[in-house]
Amino acid sequence: MGHSAGLRAGTRYAFSRDFKKKGMINMSTYLLQYKVGDIVDVVANGAVQKGMPYKVYHGKTGVIYNVTKSAVGVILYRQVGNRYIEKRVNVRIEHIRLSRSREEFLSRVKDNAAKMKKAKTEGVHVHLKRQPVMPRGERTVKLEGNAPESVAPIAYETTI
Repeated sequence: MGHSAGLRAGTRYAFSRDFKKKGMINMSTYLLQYKVGDIVDVVANGAVQKGMPYKVYHGKTGVIYNVTKSAVGVILYRQVGNRYIEKRVNVRIEHIRLSRSREEFLSRVKDNAAKMKKAKTEGVHVHLKRQPVMPRGERTVKLEGNAPESVAPIAYETTI
């Protein structure tokens, strides 16, 4: 048999609703207010077919550039060959959610500002660069009171 190359081909799991998340959409989805410049994730909701993004944009993060009554315009970047092209996609609000990608960055900016303020009052130099997680320290294993034990599987037995 031939392989379908339709608009929603290969989206069996991408557009399906999660376990215990099927059915009516929460009202909080519609009550959120989006503004131009907000960073959002485009995640298609299979319960609403209208205003659904094309499958290549599912899971992408973009910036809102236009807000209408029931939809928003999102600027996304799509890989075509060896380059990324800016695409402007109009998507209904059921298919987007506010991105949490900047939360860690913004919290780090606040922490760094507080550290700088404290360092200026104390007159101390402070390092604000993030450091990679270093390897764990060495350990010594002692055998006193910690005898090695042999571990073996339990023999299989049938009780009929």
